[in-house]
Amino acid sequence: MFTQSPYILYSDGKGNIFEDDTLYAVGRAGWDAFPVPADEWIELPDGGNLYELPGRRGIGIDVATGEMRLCEKGWAVAAFIPPAHTGLYIAAFETLPDAPTLPLFCYTAVGWLNNKNYVPAVRIEKDIRQECAGYDDQKIETGAHNLLQAYPDNRLVKHLMENCCMTYNCPAARNFSLGRWECPVPTSPACNANCIGCISFQPEEETIVSTQDRLTFKPMAEEIVEFTVPHLMNAPYPIVSFGQGCEGEPLLMWETIRESILQIRKHTDKGSININTNGSKPDAVKALCEAGLNSIRVSTNSARKHIYEPYYRPNNYRFEDIIESLKVVTGFGGWTSINYFVFPGMTDSVEEYEALRKLIIETDLKMIQWRNFNIDPDWYMGKIGVHETGEMLGMKQMMELIREEFPQLRFGYFNPSMERIKGDYEHDFAGGDLYV
Repeated sequence: MFTQSPYILYSDGKGNIFEDDTLYAVGRAGWDAFPVPADEWIELPDGGNLYELPGRRGIGIDVATGEMRLCEKGWAVAAFIPPAHTGLYIAAFETLPDAPTLPLFCYTAVGWLNNKNYVPAVRIEKDIRQECAGYDDQKIETGAHNLLQAYPDNRLVKHLMENCCMTYNCPAARNFSLGRWECPVPTSPACNANCIGCISFQPEEETIVSTQDRLTFKPMAEEIVEFTVPHLMNAPYPIVSFGQGCEGEPLLMWETIRESILQIRKHTDKGSININTNGSKPDAVKALCEAGLNSIRVSTNSARKHIYEPYYRPNNYRFEDIIESLKVVTGFGGWTSINYFVFPGMTDSVEEYEALRKLIIETDLKMIQWRNFNIDPDWYMGKIGVHETGEMLGMKQMMELIREEFPQLRFGYFNPSMERIKGDYEHDFAGGDLYV
């Protein structure tokens, strides 16, 4: 337990970061800065990074006076926290008039104490599938090369290995190269939403760029089946997941996905078949469940329609459709998750809490994946027109309240394997190669 808060960090604009021991670090929720409770700081996990926030001055608490003030010594600093961890506060800063829009990363508060970086966060997931220490670059390169040789005419394997794995260091594609766990299956170059924070497509007139290029072709069912069947048959705790960050909306390719699932299940009944989606087409979801879809993860920034729609900017679907898609999968006995973009100050508002409770009850939701929201906080709130967030519970209390009311609801960060869905979700498997 801390006896004091960590100190604020600042950057000199040349890649050097320093602590300012005249200011304690604070966190941001919504538009405002708050002291961070001592028990909410943890050491920055392995795989975390620090970011300079150009054009922004950090906010801290003056060690001598206890008043909040700006750090004028340099630019504000934020932390990227790695997968399996959920941030409880955003970095607190004041944005100057000419500041550039921040790229699409998460910006968690960070401080420095006793020669260590600390962040307000919780480990939400025991699964180690995207742990930094679990990736051996030489083995990944060898695995990618072997897959490209094994499937020389498969456009999807080529895309996954050359782009996702070797260019963007996508954790899911790297795991596929190593023959383990969750295998990504992008299928759709098109999308029926125009998400403000889309990581694979940004309009030319926008002030930010997408972090990766989107899939440019429509794969055939044969291409999908060719590499997913061996993965399901041979990988430990196998999952194949349609719907990835390098594509549009997979439900627009539901016929191909349905055909793929039917063919896969002719060869093997092993593993879980999952779709990561915006949930926009409940009828398509029904057809996929009939074919053998096991689980769905629906992405959302909010359980409230008036917060969801200005961010997703949906074409030909409504917020109500995503609720219906979750209900459809529940009706088939499948696993339902939401990919819940956590934005402290909005996610933990009293209004959002009540809306989330309603969603859980309506859909009999099985899991919340508490994901850090990769977006410039000021830009996001301005784009969706939120100027007041209302009363806030605090992220930690929000999570505790949900857990208390819904003890069967699982918290996590990743899609669970079939073994985990069917078995003891909370405890390790024999062998311990997947869970900490």
